[in-house]
Amino acid sequence: MATHVYQQDPRNDSILININGELFPRNEAKISVFDSGFILGDGVWEGLRLHHGKLAFVEQHMKRLYDGAKALDLDIGLAKTELIERIMATCQANQMHDGVHIRLMVTRGVKATPYQDPRVTISAATIVIIAEFKTPLAPSEAGVTLFTTHVRRGYPDVQDPKLNTHSKLNCIFACIQAAKAGVDEALMLDPHGFVATCNSTHFFIVTQDEVWTSSGDYCLDGITRRNVINLCKQHGIVVREKNFTLSDVYAADEAFITGTFAGLTPVSEIDGRKIGTGDNSKTKILQQHYINLIEQQG
Repeated sequence: MATHVYQQDPRNDSILININGELFPRNEAKISVFDSGFILGDGVWEGLRLHHGKLAFVEQHMKRLYDGAKALDLDIGLAKTELIERIMATCQANQMHDGVHIRLMVTRGVKATPYQDPRVTISAATIVIIAEFKTPLAPSEAGVTLFTTHVRRGYPDVQDPKLNTHSKLNCIFACIQAAKAGVDEALMLDPHGFVATCNSTHFFIVTQDEVWTSSGDYCLDGITRRNVINLCKQHGIVVREKNFTLSDVYAADEAFITGTFAGLTPVSEIDGRKIGTGDNSKTKILQQHYINLIEQQG
């Protein structure tokens, strides 16, 4: 939870939630118990930020959403431009301009009976947009803590980790284990024992003045992850997508995680080992580059 903690905002008590193009007060927003997302976790989703009245990296988010829906043979029923307009209309109805996190969820729709076969779906896709006022709370100055979970990121023929679907049970297991261990997030390995990602964020280390992240074979191609990789290339920082082990992690000079909600966050400790000296100089440089990139959106 510490990687996604936010300032409590009383305005969220009265937000309007968009369900299939219709706005409902928060306490009246409901979907059917026969919805594919509720019954089976059958759907795709995105988390977006509204920054100074604009949706940050919205084209990248839409591509991932529609690519995932296509892989699942799920018809969203709206063009990308129409869906973006619906998101913006939801924000405008809530008088939102900045410091907003949006959860966009698309499921296959309502079923005639609780069964997995898509052919028993009897409605169009269910599209839910929840926009909330959310400003991330800064972690301790040292950064967040991680614990390596026994839950692995699996092969794509079991559950493709590149799909941002509602079926997140492996990540939930990892999250629970991290919480029981008293840390902020779980670090997850791939089937071969190399570092893959975290349960809800992406993972980087800094070693010998280079930035390393996983090969990407066993993790979602995160929007912030990809932007950080591109920022490294643009600013002459050596960045590598490669296999590396926990031994490399423990010996790293710095570590940080990335995500849409909080951007870049330093990591202070992993499995009880302190990471580096706590200087985090490279992380701070990349944090500023990322802030500048968001400001350039428009």
